[in-house]
Amino acid sequence: MSTPDFEIDKDIRRASTLPARVYSDPEYFELQKERVFARSWQWAGDSARVKAPGRVLPFTLLEGCLNEALVLTSDEDGTVHCLSNVCTHRGAIVVEGEGHARSLRCRYHGRKYALDGKFVSMPEFDTTVGFPSENDNLPALKLERLGPLLFTGLMPEMSFEDWIAPVRERVSFMPLDEFVRDNATSQDYLINANWALYCDNYLEEFHIPYVHAGLAEKLDYSGYRTERFRFGNLQLGIAKAGEPAFELPKAHPNASERVGAFYFWLFPNIMFNFYPWGLSLNVVTPLAVGRTKVAFHSYVWNASMRDSGMGAGLHRVEMEDEEVVESVQRGVRSRLYDRGRYSERREVGTHHFHELLADFMRRPVTTNGASRPNSRA
Repeated sequence: MSTPDFEIDKDIRRASTLPARVYSDPEYFELQKERVFARSWQWAGDSARVKAPGRVLPFTLLEGCLNEALVLTSDEDGTVHCLSNVCTHRGAIVVEGEGHARSLRCRYHGRKYALDGKFVSMPEFDTTVGFPSENDNLPALKLERLGPLLFTGLMPEMSFEDWIAPVRERVSFMPLDEFVRDNATSQDYLINANWALYCDNYLEEFHIPYVHAGLAEKLDYSGYRTERFRFGNLQLGIAKAGEPAFELPKAHPNASERVGAFYFWLFPNIMFNFYPWGLSLNVVTPLAVGRTKVAFHSYVWNASMRDSGMGAGLHRVEMEDEEVVESVQRGVRSRLYDRGRYSERREVGTHHFHELLADFMRRPVTTNGASRPNSRA
C-alpha cells in the first residue's frame, strides 16, 4: 500500500496525535487488519460453552474485520482446542453448527478429523502420493484462558503472558473462575466512528468531568491516573468516600487506596473493566473505516453490587461516549484539521496507544499475509 508512515514522539510533551487521515483513510483501515489485528490476541468466547467433552462451537474471529472461520472443540479428555474451521481439502466449512460430536467431518467430500484437528481419513485418496501429511491436519491456534474468557490469535506478536500479566497481577485476588456470564446485560453497540477513535476516548481521562457528569460524581478525579505497560495500560478509578470500592488484600499494590474500578486496555482493542460486582469485557471490532461494533460482555461475581458505584449505569456512559466519538469522527474529516497535542497528565493512555499503533503499522506484511499459522497441533 502507498500509505505514508507517521511517527509518535515518545516524549508526550513534544508529541502530536495521530494524523487525521488514520481515522478516515480506507487504505489505513485495510492495512490495520493484517498489521494490527491479525498480529494480536483476540477474545474467542466463553469457556462454559465448550465445557463438556465432545462439544463443538464454530465462530468467526473478529467478525466484520478478520472474518476468520474457527471452531472450538472439547476432546474426550476435556481439553479445549481452537482450530481452523476450513477443510484442508477444498476449503469448505467443516463445522456449521454448535453441538456435540465424536469427530469432525466435512460434508462436502467426507474428510474426517479428530477433535484435536488431526486428519483421520478421506475417501478415494488411496493412490495419492505423500498423503496424508501435516498439511492435512486442521491448523491449530494457540488458546489461552483468563477465568471464563478464552483468547486466541492468528499470529500474535507477543506472548499471551506478556499481554495479560498486568491484569493477572492486579485482579488475581478475585475468584475469576467463579465469574458467570450475564446475557441479560451483555449487548452490542454500533457506532459511526473509526475504531481507533473509540479507543482514544476510552484511554484518556480528560473528558470524564465534561462528558460523564454522573460518573464524575462517584470518582475522585484528583486521584484518577493511568499506568503504562508494554502492551496495555491501566486506569485506576479511585472512589470518593461513601462510594463502593474493592476490599483489597494487604499485599495488593493499591491496598492503601479506595479503588472503585480497574480499567484495563490491552492492545489493540480489548478492555477489561473490573468492578466490585465483576467484569465488563469490551471488545472493539472495526467494521469499516467509519463504523465500529463494541460488544459489552458482562460477567458477574457479586450481583448485589450491580447497581452501585462506578460499575452502575454502564449503558448511559456508553451513550455519552458514542455521542462525543461520533462528533469527533465528523471533525477529523475536516480539511483544516490534521494533528493535535496531548495533555501530559490526562492523555497518557491515548499517547501510549498511538505509539503502539504507529509501531505495528510500520511493520511489514509478508506476501502470504500475517495471518498464516506456522504450526500444527
